[in-house]
Amino acid sequence: MAIPQAFIQELVSRADVVDIVGRYVQLKKGGANYLGLCPFHGEKSPSFTVSPAKQFYHCFGCGKNGNAIGFLMDYAGMNFVEAVKDLAGQYGMQVPEEDRSPADRARAAEERQKQQTLTDVLEKAGAAYRKHLRTSQRAIGYFKGRGVSGEIARMYGLGYAPEGWRSLASVFPEYDDPLLVESGLVIVNEEDDKRYDRFRDRVMFPIRNVKGECIGFGGRVLGDDKPKYLNSPETPVFSKGRELYGLFEARNALREAGYVLVTEGYMDVVALAQLGFPNAVATLGTACTTEHVHKLFRFTDTVVFSFDGDAAGRRAARKALEGALPYATDVRTVKFLFLPPEHDPDSFIREHGRDAFARYVQGAVPLSTFLVEATAEDCDLSTAEGRSRMLSNAAPLWKQMPDGALKRQLLSQFSERSQLGEHELMEFWGIATASKARPARRGGEYQKRAYGAGHRQAIKPKSVALAEQIARIVLRNTEAWHELTDDEHHLLCELPSPHGDLFSWVDSGYHEHGAQPWAALEVGLADQPFRELALKLAELDNLQPSSGVSETEEIGVPEMRRAVRGIRLDAIANEIIRVSQMPASDPGRHERLLELSRRQKELLGNNTAS
Repeated sequence: MAIPQAFIQELVSRADVVDIVGRYVQLKKGGANYLGLCPFHGEKSPSFTVSPAKQFYHCFGCGKNGNAIGFLMDYAGMNFVEAVKDLAGQYGMQVPEEDRSPADRARAAEERQKQQTLTDVLEKAGAAYRKHLRTSQRAIGYFKGRGVSGEIARMYGLGYAPEGWRSLASVFPEYDDPLLVESGLVIVNEEDDKRYDRFRDRVMFPIRNVKGECIGFGGRVLGDDKPKYLNSPETPVFSKGRELYGLFEARNALREAGYVLVTEGYMDVVALAQLGFPNAVATLGTACTTEHVHKLFRFTDTVVFSFDGDAAGRRAARKALEGALPYATDVRTVKFLFLPPEHDPDSFIREHGRDAFARYVQGAVPLSTFLVEATAEDCDLSTAEGRSRMLSNAAPLWKQMPDGALKRQLLSQFSERSQLGEHELMEFWGIATASKARPARRGGEYQKRAYGAGHRQAIKPKSVALAEQIARIVLRNTEAWHELTDDEHHLLCELPSPHGDLFSWVDSGYHEHGAQPWAALEVGLADQPFRELALKLAELDNLQPSSGVSETEEIGVPEMRRAVRGIRLDAIANEIIRVSQMPASDPGRHERLLELSRRQKELLGNNTAS
């Protein structure tokens, strides 16, 4: 889905980052900014600041920083599109979609409304299940037997679906409402069209998305009925290949612990939280997918998969390995924890203690080791046939990894174990050894103003420094651009790249959106060829400039005008040198030099006066 950059800039300009962050972090006014304890790492003294003028947050402890969209991505684990939609919804803005027809947009709006309705239905059912738990001694006895406290039960919203075929009829008087079927709460018998509850006589585990909305349930039977565990079916709001049980509840603990522990069942998650490991999540009756891993890496850089040590556990670990490989970058860590066959995490901790389990996690098998071991399984590496089979197993897995030092080192390991040289191995795997061409820039280059697209004169280092001084002032406050004359706009936009391109972009943005804070400008800089220059200048100006409402005296307009005059003088000096080299017989030479000299004296006089 393509969201226009102009809309994103407008959204960031409208959003109040203090309001957005303040919903999740307790903030106190401290001078011009607001202060609070950082939600991204554990601390006792506040080092997390939110600037209303700059519309930016920054933690001096862990370095996390960004705008309102970035906060929703970092804290709530949303992807970019989800964060934009969520923020736009809070400010009553409709997200435009460049690549969709009006009919498609209408369908998408209808689908969003249906999703909201379904989550409301599921929330209502969850409240009923929690109420039923308080009156069911069998269900309470089950949780007490597993050592689950009332605090943990409330944290995870645990409940109980009572016996009986139509218990939800007391919660939803219109039991034939199609939404009950679509949400997965009710099943319709195709033969006689009779309806009945999907979950009956089961302890209930609500499944929440990253925003905390109930999107489904998992239920564990209390008796001997089958299946032992039952999840909601696929619905418009729930997909087991994308969702993880306990992720919403664990989001803060993940940052404090520094890793996420992926287990095989929701009871494992609840039990681990009770025993001091609230950073656990679980897949929902399916193998771990790339989407699961991608979602986890929004919250932490370290993922530890926990499996039983038997053959089934090894097969599940192999699936998790395949899901993790596309995200195994040099700055992320993936490990595999194999418990003794007689234990699950709950029983292991109860027998050996928290510290022993923590050491076990610390000593988990790194992805690189597990990949090499898994590909060599059942391969006799003392024979050419065994080594060839290992390489055949390894090729599709290794190719899934992103480029980087880890992937390069694994290539060396496979080369050594196969007794082939690295170049031979790469040739065998069909990998070109020549350096790859850089990928094309997405979205194309910025279209410059007409007067910025003509001939561009080279300038001296002094003028470069002056241009960057002006750019810092303008990036701090785009209202300063309005203080310059159109002639000065032309001068700056016609500077060589990247400075001229940056000024042309500022000019275009000012005419389209008016003055904007840095947070909005940074969004618009995505994929621009001069982005690195702008970020460097912003950092030199103490990271983030102020918003577009400052008085002109505060934003250095006199200094900016002096810098413009300096660039003009530099350009005139270059032009005088060029004209002086023209033939003396040229009829325009003398008049041109007189004109340049007059302009030079005029500017020098103005410079002295200022």
